[in-house]
Amino acid sequence: MKTNKTHNPWLWIPVLCAAEEIPSAVVMFVSLIMFLQFGANDSWAAFYSGLLFLPWVTKSYVHSKVKGAGAYKRYLHLSELLIFLCLMGVAIYILQSAASVWLLFVFMFVLSCLCAWHELLSRMYYSRMLYPREQRLFTNTKMLASQSTLVVTYGVLIIIAGFFEVFFRSYQKAWAMESSLVAGVFLALFALNFFTLHPLHVSHHYYHESFASTVKHEISSFARFREKHHVMPVLISLFFLLLPQALMFNTRVFFLFAEVDKGGLGCSVQDVGFAQGTIGVLAFSIGIALGHALTKKHGFVKMFWPTAIVLTLSPFSYMLMSQHPQVDNLFLLCMVTFFAQFCFGFGLNVCRSFVTFISGQRYRNTTNFLYVPLVNSLMIVPMALSGWLSSVLGYQLFFVACSCLAPLSWLILKIYHTKTILNEQLASAGT
Repeated sequence: MKTNKTHNPWLWIPVLCAAEEIPSAVVMFVSLIMFLQFGANDSWAAFYSGLLFLPWVTKSYVHSKVKGAGAYKRYLHLSELLIFLCLMGVAIYILQSAASVWLLFVFMFVLSCLCAWHELLSRMYYSRMLYPREQRLFTNTKMLASQSTLVVTYGVLIIIAGFFEVFFRSYQKAWAMESSLVAGVFLALFALNFFTLHPLHVSHHYYHESFASTVKHEISSFARFREKHHVMPVLISLFFLLLPQALMFNTRVFFLFAEVDKGGLGCSVQDVGFAQGTIGVLAFSIGIALGHALTKKHGFVKMFWPTAIVLTLSPFSYMLMSQHPQVDNLFLLCMVTFFAQFCFGFGLNVCRSFVTFISGQRYRNTTNFLYVPLVNSLMIVPMALSGWLSSVLGYQLFFVACSCLAPLSWLILKIYHTKTILNEQLASAGT
């Protein structure tokens, strides 16, 4: 049972979303650039970046444990304090002259675990403080706060880091200053959350069970999902739809940073921050919002093929750019990035119909908690291997190969569709 005493949700919802997105952006996007600048080659940088998504894959196994704990506010404050300490630890460590990529990865992996924990706690707190109809009211507020924070963290802060590098003439001092700045902003959000988040006004019986019991319970749930008819063909179809985006997730940044004589564009940190972190995030947000609106208006069945096709179009833009590089043309770079990220955001809406089918009618309430782990689990291996593959093939051939995967994914999807596998999935998703 919930109550309306939410203590001004117009204040605490944006602050909570901002506190959720800042460290997540550091883990998912900023860390890749840090790995490159601290000496990792493309293969190792992609491998480290892929491993950072593991906590987001495995977080569903502790979902029941977090849900049963109950003291969401207390654990939220604890996780935010640990995130602040981790960010400060990164800032202090990278000032060391012997700072290594391996230990930097360890810091980032710990931060990724804390982010996944914080995201679960935030979702639980949000669902307990608001009625379902109130949650729908604040959906746009959450999205605006999250995407705005992502633009500032991934875009503006990377641009600032580039200026710091020029000013200090040292990438270590630049990233130490940038990490300290992020930690300071996060500390301010932690203070706001400390005063704006209030204990849950609910009457709910919380249960406590061991971690082993929680994992066993979640594994049994996934075992029930595997018993569904045609679940493997559906997963294979989704894997091939996501494969081009997974392969490009890191390599597009490598391509921008690489020297011109190595097939890249030789962009600066500021260029990458503006194109990928600002224009790219805005395009992704517009794409996912437009795709969601059209899917809600026309339904999963009518929008399935348009979203599935658009999802795989991003590699074509980078293929053309690698074949006809325009060095120092920031406008063209932004246009290509906008198109690629818009396609990613718009097409990503197709994944929800797959997840809804897998979770089924009986477990429909698990859809939101299954969505991110499932999508990440299908993308994590290609993401980790993409750096090595691009090093072997070269950027031109790599983007050609990614583009060729698009019609292959359509063919696989069409084969399963004609066998009524996806017809059942669409019927389940559309109900």
